[in-house]
Amino acid sequence: MQERVIMSDQEINNELLRSVFEHPLRFWVGAGVLGIFAAMWLISLSWLIYWGVGVTGLNRPVYWGFLITNFVFWVGISHAGTMISSILRLTQAEWRRPVVRAAEVMTVFSLGTAALFPLIHTGRPWRAVYWVFPYDFMRDVFPNVRSPLIWDPSAIFTYLTGSALFVYTALIPDLAVIRDRSTGLRRTIYGALALGWTGNTRQWKLQGIAGVLISALILPVFVSVHSIVSWDFAVSIVPIWHATVFAPYFVVGAVHSGVSAVLTLMAGMRWFFKWEKFIRPEHFDAVGRLLIVIATVWLYFFFLDFVFAIAAEETRELAVMERRVFEWPYWFLLVEIIILGYLIPVGMWLKRSVRRNIKLMFWSSLLVNVAMWSERYWLIVPGIERKYELKFSWSFYNPQLVELGLVVGSFGIVVFLLLMFSKLFPPIVLWEEKEGQRFAANVKIGQAVVPAIVKEE
Repeated sequence: MQERVIMSDQEINNELLRSVFEHPLRFWVGAGVLGIFAAMWLISLSWLIYWGVGVTGLNRPVYWGFLITNFVFWVGISHAGTMISSILRLTQAEWRRPVVRAAEVMTVFSLGTAALFPLIHTGRPWRAVYWVFPYDFMRDVFPNVRSPLIWDPSAIFTYLTGSALFVYTALIPDLAVIRDRSTGLRRTIYGALALGWTGNTRQWKLQGIAGVLISALILPVFVSVHSIVSWDFAVSIVPIWHATVFAPYFVVGAVHSGVSAVLTLMAGMRWFFKWEKFIRPEHFDAVGRLLIVIATVWLYFFFLDFVFAIAAEETRELAVMERRVFEWPYWFLLVEIIILGYLIPVGMWLKRSVRRNIKLMFWSSLLVNVAMWSERYWLIVPGIERKYELKFSWSFYNPQLVELGLVVGSFGIVVFLLLMFSKLFPPIVLWEEKEGQRFAANVKIGQAVVPAIVKEE
């Protein structure tokens, strides 16, 4: 990268391991504030489990609301790790280096948080086992294996396992560095986690092969996870949901929200840990250019959803779409989604000066995820609020305080876990930064001399 600050291996270790070995006041303040949000989540969860789902705004016919919206949102955020790590690693994108681990860890924590919400939605999480496994062997009563509601756990936990392996594989060399800098019990723990790493040629070769293999193998899972989430809706008979465009639409939307979340995380890490030497304006510039393409593809699929509804010429489809477009609060959400999800951020990202402005990139990425959360709600609730003929019970969805606590608290939990991870492990990969320094060189192209990464086999 052109703005790389030349540093020795020792200087890189000292800078990036401060989050592990030092304990500044801002860490404890941040942990305390985020702990309050985590406590809010636990209190809301306890209240819901004690009283049941009746304390939420769910009713007939609105059986999915904030909880499933949050599930879809966090699964989408989890796509950041694969997009940033797997795809950019395989394409040898140099600017990925400072953000790969944070993106991968955010994938693990957001996916784990997402997996909790379908369980919470049951109201009695310990009974969810009856819907996944056969619960009466005498009568051979089995769940419907054709339902994507059964495929979801398999895809999500496969993705979670692969992402965790991804994080741990890249973490091993850094664990050895922490081991060598530690004493006592800490040295013993990190030594066990480092698996005897000494940094010889064979170990580096195996580590590199493992990274490439996991990157390639996880890509099909990356696509399948949010496709299966979309099929939770698309295979149903609810108007406006059963569209074949949902799978690519959900995947692109997930990448849009996930990469925007990585942008937010980059700005937060740069400010909180004072890592201006590692996370530089050129990295925000690169992510911003990537997001322009992703956001435009997302907008195409977003409007394609309208086309499918209109082209079907079905009364129920058109009725729901009219509700989405013209009735409160859905028309407001529609305007918000388009403005905050595309017009404002992409309009800003088109300017190089904005892409290199950290504060503007931080706030624009937050706007995107406000819009993407609203989009999930806008997709889910109107279709099941529609009144059907001869239905004896019909109501609108009004989320209650316990649902708000679970949604807001989930954001606190994910950020709290990221902060705790930074206290145990370096959020930026030490060996990736050293590799970038080691292979940095000036290459003459025509009459110009430009910085580049040169690897000779």
